[in-house]
Amino acid sequence: MKIAVLGSTGSVGSQTLEVIRAFPEEFEVIALSANQQIDRLLEQIKIFQPKVVTIGSAALAKEVSLRVDDPTLQILVGNDGLCEMASLPEVDLVVTSVVGMIGLQPTLAAIRAGKTIALANKETLVTAGKLVMSEAKKYGVDIIPIDSEHSAIYQALASGRHQEVERLILTASGGPFRGKSAEELTNVTLQEALKHPNWSMGKKITIDSATLMNKGLEVIEAFWLFAIPIKQISVLVHPQSIVHSMVEYRDGNILAQLGPSDMRLPIQFALSLPKRLQSPWPRLNLLEHSALTFEELDHKAFPCFDLCLQAIEKGGTFPTVLNAANEMAVRSFLQEEIRFTEIPQIIREVMDQHQTLNEMDLNEILAADQWARKIAKQIIERG
Repeated sequence: MKIAVLGSTGSVGSQTLEVIRAFPEEFEVIALSANQQIDRLLEQIKIFQPKVVTIGSAALAKEVSLRVDDPTLQILVGNDGLCEMASLPEVDLVVTSVVGMIGLQPTLAAIRAGKTIALANKETLVTAGKLVMSEAKKYGVDIIPIDSEHSAIYQALASGRHQEVERLILTASGGPFRGKSAEELTNVTLQEALKHPNWSMGKKITIDSATLMNKGLEVIEAFWLFAIPIKQISVLVHPQSIVHSMVEYRDGNILAQLGPSDMRLPIQFALSLPKRLQSPWPRLNLLEHSALTFEELDHKAFPCFDLCLQAIEKGGTFPTVLNAANEMAVRSFLQEEIRFTEIPQIIREVMDQHQTLNEMDLNEILAADQWARKIAKQIIERG
């Protein structure tokens, strides 16, 4: 299997390369990409010897060229480079592990080139789910989810027929602020928000987990991936993060996928499908996890989740606008320009100003994204 990894220096991208390195007889890296983490990319180039790399700017591309002693290495730049890399003829599978809206266009390029997609970029389906799934069907492309929750559902769905599914049940750890009231969240710090209890992720996704925006985005992603009505998708808080998600069938049986909090497991599943390779990663010891608990989600303390439900129910470009506003708000929080509780306030205000488009092409989606970023920026600067 010949693989291109978009976002190879991030958390999921780096763990993808761990999986690839563990199975050298199964996988070969053809292409890697990074935005700005040039030193890590150079380390990866040395180990995996890709034929193509993509970097975020021309200046960084020049630096890579100067520091890599390989005249055959093709160095691409920016979004156009990502799209070209995702479409390389020799690539069989594209791992989309970049964070944010930037993943949309290269994922579409890979689909149109007939590549299997291992998807870890949920924003692709949140912002353009109808378009992406339509193109995947048109080109006969499989989209295999890497997110642990969607990987769990993907696996559990193999036990029944689509029309027999009664409910998808996504699980959420609850993040670092599980059990806190809305009032208690007013003065939480950036450092507190970045301390996820179970998972090691990039900063943006970690903040999304703290606000439960991440879980709302996952509901939207599940809606598009599995073609299940939104009212048949529910969420339970599961603090242990052992049950990654469940599928309830109409006969009352619930099938769950269990595993440790280790992204290498769903990554390996996505890369090796339809085979199951002998895993070198630590196994789940059920004797160490004798108590598995489930709780209701606190909608009042975490309004970002309901904003996601509102966006998908309104449809059209509302999920695109939701995602763009969230990216801007999270960026400002990471720069300590706004409070934690201002994140949903900014998103709500942007959504309130939006007039949706229902029949969307890529240009309209990109325009809605840029409009939302502009409005969010104005709100943030207004203070």
